[in-house]
Amino acid sequence: MRSFLDQHFLLYSDTAIDLYEEYARPMPIVDYHNHLSPKDIAQDIGFENLTQAWLYGDHYKWRAMRSNGIEEHYCTGAASDYEKFEQWAATVPYTMRNPLYHWTHLELQRYFDVNTLLNKQSAAEIYTHCSNLLQQPEYSVKQLLKRMRVEWLCTTDDPIDDLSHHQLIAADQTLPYVFPTFRPDKAMACDDPQSYNQYLAHLSAAANIEIFTFQDLLEALKSRHDYFATQGCRLSDHGLDRMYATDFSEKEVAIHFQNLRHGRKIDDAAQRAFKSALIYHFALWNWEKGWTQQFHLGAIRNTNSRMQHLLGADTGWDSIGDYPQASNLSRFLDTLDRENKLTQTIIYNLNPADNAAFATMIGNFNDGSVAGKIQWGSAWWFLDQKDGIEQQLNTLSNMGLLSRFVGMLTDSRSFLSFPRHEYFRRILCNLLGTEIEKGELPNDLPWIGKLIQDVCYYNAKEYFQFDLSAQQMEANQSSVN
Repeated sequence: MRSFLDQHFLLYSDTAIDLYEEYARPMPIVDYHNHLSPKDIAQDIGFENLTQAWLYGDHYKWRAMRSNGIEEHYCTGAASDYEKFEQWAATVPYTMRNPLYHWTHLELQRYFDVNTLLNKQSAAEIYTHCSNLLQQPEYSVKQLLKRMRVEWLCTTDDPIDDLSHHQLIAADQTLPYVFPTFRPDKAMACDDPQSYNQYLAHLSAAANIEIFTFQDLLEALKSRHDYFATQGCRLSDHGLDRMYATDFSEKEVAIHFQNLRHGRKIDDAAQRAFKSALIYHFALWNWEKGWTQQFHLGAIRNTNSRMQHLLGADTGWDSIGDYPQASNLSRFLDTLDRENKLTQTIIYNLNPADNAAFATMIGNFNDGSVAGKIQWGSAWWFLDQKDGIEQQLNTLSNMGLLSRFVGMLTDSRSFLSFPRHEYFRRILCNLLGTEIEKGELPNDLPWIGKLIQDVCYYNAKEYFQFDLSAQQMEANQSSVN
C-alpha cells in the first residue's frame, strides 16, 4: 500500500515516475493567469499567520466550509484568524476526494515541510508552526514565489488600474517577472446603469478623457489599452458567460450607450449588441499589438442575490452555467479571421459538456502562422481537479495537438497555490507514462520528455513572447530615465 502523498503521488508506473523526475519536476513555472495582488508583490509583504496567507479571499475553501455547516462568521465574518483556521482545519477531513484535500496537504508539505494531516486535533500545532515561518523574511511573497521557481507571472488588472505596483516590481529586476493583463469586464457590465456609470467615472479619470459618447468610451479604453502595452502587457482576458457576436451598427450602439449614460436600463438585445461591439474592438486592438486574448466562458456568477448584497462579488456564489457556446464563438472567431485580424487566442470552458466543442473549435482557426495559435485552455475553475485535468488532456489529445498546449495556470488569489502546477505535471506524466507501459506510445523518453517540458514551460514562454515584453519594459524605463 502506498503512503498518502508520498514522493510518487499520482504516478502509477515506473515510466511515469521517470518522466516526472527527469523532465517535469525541473521546469520553472510560467503562470500566465492568476488573481494575485501586484501591490503585495511590489511591497514584498509578509503574512502574520497562515489564515492570512491561506483563507483570505479563497472562495474555494469558503464554499467547502459552508457545505460543512460552518457559519459565515468563520468564513468572511469577524471571527479571529485562528478561529477561522480552526474551522477550516475541522472541515479538511470532510473534503476527501475534493481537490482541496490534495491541494491543502501539498501546500503544507511544499512550503512548510508539514507531513501531518490537517484536522481539528492538529490545527493548533500546524497553525503555530506555519505562522511562525511566515513571519520570517524568507517567507515573504517574493520568496514564496522563488521557492516554487515561478519565473513569469501575469496578474489580472482592470483598465482603470494605474499599474504603479507593476512599475515598482519591474524596477526591482529580480524574478519572477510580473506583467499585467488587460481585463475590461466592468466596461462591458451594462446590466446595471447606476453601477456602470460609477465605473465610467473612474475610467474617465484614469484615461483623462471625458466620456459622453460611445466613441469617447472607445477612445478611453483604447488609451488604457495603449498604456498597458507600455508596461509590458501582452495579454487581455475576458470573463464572459458566453461569447457575444450579435450584428451591430455603431449608430445603434451609440444610442444604447446614451441610454445607459442617462441611467436608463437597456433590454437584453441591446445589451448583446453593446457587448458584441466592445468585444470586437478589444479583439482588434489585441491583434494590432500582437497580444494574446483569453476568453473564460461559461460561469454563472453571483447566483445568491442575498449573499451578494451582503458580501459582494467573488465570495463563492458562482457555478457552472449551461449557456450555448459554439455558435457565437465560431461566429466571433470567423469574423476576425475573415478580416485577417485574429490574434493568438485561448478559450476556456467551465461546463465540461463543452469540452469537445472547444477542442474542435481551435482547429477551425489554426492557420499555420503560429504553432497552436488558437488554444483550448487548461481545465478551469471547477474543472481544475484530477478528473477534469485528465478529461481536458485526453480530449485535446484526441482532437488537437497536446504537444502544442501552453499548459497549466493557477487562476488563484493565494501565494501558496503554486503546487497546483506540480499537481498538473504529475497527472500529465502519469497519463503518458501509463500509455508507454501499455505499448500505446513508443518508449521514446527523450521525445516524450521534450513534449512534457514544452507543455510545462517552453510552449508558454515562446507563445507569449515574455522575453520581448521584458525587453520592451527595459527600453521604456531607459527612455524615461
